[in-house]
Amino acid sequence: MTTPTRVLVLNSGSSSVKYQLLDMRDSSRLAVGLVERIGEQTSRLEHTCVASGERREHNGPIADHDAALKAVAEELARDGVGLDSPELAAIGHRVVHGGMFFTEPTVIDEAVLTEIERLIPVAPLHNPANLTGIRTATALRPDLPQVAVFDTAFHTTMPEAAARYAINPRIADRHRIRRYGFHGTSHAYVSRRTARLLGKDPSEVNVIVLHLGNGASASAVEKGRCVDTSMGLTPLEGLVMGTRSGDLDPAVIFHLARVGGMSMDEIDSLLNKRSGLFGLCGDNDMREIRRRIDEGDEEAALAFDIYIHRLKKYIGAYFAVLGRVDAVAFTAGVGENAAPVREAAVAGLEPLGLAVDGELNAVRGAEPRLISPASARVAVAVVPTDEELEIATQTYELVGKKS
Repeated sequence: MTTPTRVLVLNSGSSSVKYQLLDMRDSSRLAVGLVERIGEQTSRLEHTCVASGERREHNGPIADHDAALKAVAEELARDGVGLDSPELAAIGHRVVHGGMFFTEPTVIDEAVLTEIERLIPVAPLHNPANLTGIRTATALRPDLPQVAVFDTAFHTTMPEAAARYAINPRIADRHRIRRYGFHGTSHAYVSRRTARLLGKDPSEVNVIVLHLGNGASASAVEKGRCVDTSMGLTPLEGLVMGTRSGDLDPAVIFHLARVGGMSMDEIDSLLNKRSGLFGLCGDNDMREIRRRIDEGDEEAALAFDIYIHRLKKYIGAYFAVLGRVDAVAFTAGVGENAAPVREAAVAGLEPLGLAVDGELNAVRGAEPRLISPASARVAVAVVPTDEELEIATQTYELVGKKS
């Protein structure tokens, strides 16, 4: 009997499902796709069969996640790689918040589902959608291992000094208040890939990872283990992001409520959806912001400067946390593609051993690469993230151990 080698990765959002089917013999992709605007009349499914290069798109109402995943199953079946395939070893699910309970990938059962549900108050936008995806996938293939890979797991190695807020610990513990961190699959993948780029084992390398997308976070990774990260109880803390404020004096919230007359829901929406780059200049796309800067737009220039200022503060802070830094790695949409961001983030940090080579920094590519001069004391790298591969790898390794 042939050993199953395929893993389907599902990333279920509140109104979307991203998916990839991978063959773990060589980590190759067999199919990729996206279902978006679930529950609307304008739903869209985009599917690509990697082997043939065929791309299919369907537009029209998709009522719910159950209907969305059934549509995904139909597309995979058309390519001959359906959910009923005996070659499918497991389904790996991205779960945003695992609290302190889940420190590694976990085969999902009722107890796991209950704990993920209990964490909804600290991840109200993400965990409910993740649960919906898990339950729907389980209904479609109840015989197949379903594995949860948690965004927070990589950061559970943080020491208490980094993970605790300076509030009464009994109150904090009662309400599960601590710094959890997010984007963990990306930080894990990129830190290891950076070590490989340097020709070293992750246990020999200290890396600052800068995951810069619409959501953005930094981490300090010491010898393969996270010792600090910028996001906290929720993904709101830390760097300036596309629509999130990042670090903020907590008294701003009291001020907006008492003086501004805003409700808690209005403040929540302001800080999560109408702040960051969008709040500062009306755009959260770095490409558009750079275009406006080139045309002399002062509002866009100030937003960019605030973004870079915060980024530099975290780079400097994590130098202090780690003591020795071997590499700074840029990843995710902005980190991988916005050369001006990388250049500005490093500018002026030459005393720390950081520098960027202009020609190397201008190169675009899908492979990990160094953009620092050969003489630089600290390597600066661009390392494309691959969260789906990381989820598939962790899922497959776990299923292999259990079999």
